[in-house]
Amino acid sequence: MGKKKGDSGLIALIILAAPVIAAKWVYDSIGGAGIVILALAALVIWLLVLRSRLSSQLEESNRQLESANNGLNAANKTIAELRIKASELERYLPIVDIEAYVTRLRTEGEDERKGASQAARDRIAQGEAKLAAAAQEADRIIADAKRRAEEIAGDALQAKDRAEHFEQTAKAMKNIIEGYGDQYIVPTYQLIDELAEKFAHADAGKKLKDAREHTRMMVKMGRAATCEYVEEERRSTAVRFVTDAFNGRVDAILSRSKADNHGTLTQQIKDAYNLTNLNGAAFRNARITPEFLESRLDELRWGTVVMELRDEEREEQRRIKEQIREEERAQREFEKALRDAAKEEETLKKAMEKVQQQVAQANDEQRAIFEAKLAELEGKLKIAEEKNQRALSMAQQTRSGHVYVISNIGSFGEEVFKIGMTRRLEPSDRIRELGDASVPFAFDIHAMIYSDDAPGLEHRLHKKFLRMQVNKVNPRKEFFRVPLTDIHHEIDNIGIAAHWTIAAAALEYRETLVIEDQLRNNPQRQAEWLQHQNEIEQVIEAEPVPVEATVSE
Repeated sequence: MGKKKGDSGLIALIILAAPVIAAKWVYDSIGGAGIVILALAALVIWLLVLRSRLSSQLEESNRQLESANNGLNAANKTIAELRIKASELERYLPIVDIEAYVTRLRTEGEDERKGASQAARDRIAQGEAKLAAAAQEADRIIADAKRRAEEIAGDALQAKDRAEHFEQTAKAMKNIIEGYGDQYIVPTYQLIDELAEKFAHADAGKKLKDAREHTRMMVKMGRAATCEYVEEERRSTAVRFVTDAFNGRVDAILSRSKADNHGTLTQQIKDAYNLTNLNGAAFRNARITPEFLESRLDELRWGTVVMELRDEEREEQRRIKEQIREEERAQREFEKALRDAAKEEETLKKAMEKVQQQVAQANDEQRAIFEAKLAELEGKLKIAEEKNQRALSMAQQTRSGHVYVISNIGSFGEEVFKIGMTRRLEPSDRIRELGDASVPFAFDIHAMIYSDDAPGLEHRLHKKFLRMQVNKVNPRKEFFRVPLTDIHHEIDNIGIAAHWTIAAAALEYRETLVIEDQLRNNPQRQAEWLQHQNEIEQVIEAEPVPVEATVSE
């Protein structure tokens, strides 16, 4: 600090001496006037320096004053803290017995606790009173609500129905908004699935079942359709839309499938594919994939084959049932023939015994008459025994019977013949049944051929004329479009002798043609015929209903 003051004095001395030296130099140079000017300048400089020194001293004084104030403040703070501690200690000065003081504090605390408990009980009582009032108010509100509910009971029922309707509507809207999922757009289970299960033992049934399952898997895996939407929600909606539309059309087409319409239905499925893709173009080219089209065409392809198997099975079952019925009829005929033959033999034997007694008692003239009668009875007995033996033999031989060749020009046209067999003792009964049951005109018999192996002979003729069968789909049908002479020659080549009737009588058919011509050209004849038919109809209606004849091939 002393060093700093010495430096300042030196500086001040230099500053004071500098003007004197300068003044001396100036006086020597410029004279008295110049000295005055320099003196004034020196005075100004000195005043500036003095001002600077005073400012520095004033700043130092202010710093010292601030430091003194800070010390004073700290001292005052300490004094205040000491006074606070002193005042806290002063309240303990009157305490002489600390235990009595504590007891007094405890008493005061207990009094305060009791007061607080009483205040709490008062508040609880007030709360219970308010609760009771609230309960009464609630009972009143409930009673009013019940009364109001009874008044609007009818509206409530209607509102309930309306709420159920809204609930169902909400569910429907939810399904529409959130979507039903792919499980709802797979092809529906229908008759074709039942056929696949029924004929699963056959290769076609397995193929159909696999095709149906392949179609369902393509839908579930998202391979049935596609589109060009980028957003997943829009893309999924568009794909479901075209898939559902296409499957609906195809299912309807498959439900019409039969053994003979495969080509038509194939084109209909392809048309449905093209139309669905055309309509889906508006949804960013939403379209059915070619692979899914092929999958559905495979269903149709194998479904048609299974339909053919079903038809063949039905025909086979019908044929077996018809054969069983025919065998039952033949068996009943055999049994009846045996009974009739046995009865006839018994009658003839009794008549012969009576005649023999008469012969023994008769004279020569009467004996000749009785012997002739006896011979006649013996002939009849022989015929009866042969008939009985034939019936017994046919009953024992399950393959013996008659192969027939018949026609029905009015129903099937010229040169259409049915080649069948029957084991009836009276085969013409079978032909009559065929004409009565299923066709408008009676059949004409061209040949009735007995054979020990009637089924074998029938099968041989069917195989021979297979190319000429009328029904090219069902080989069980027994109608053939072939000249009668060809059948005649085949029977001759086999070596079987038979009686043939080449020209068909077709009496009812030919009479019908004549009547048709008369009715067409004669109104009076037409009126008479109508009246005659009405009379016949009345007679038929008055008769008991006969047992329905068996329909056969």
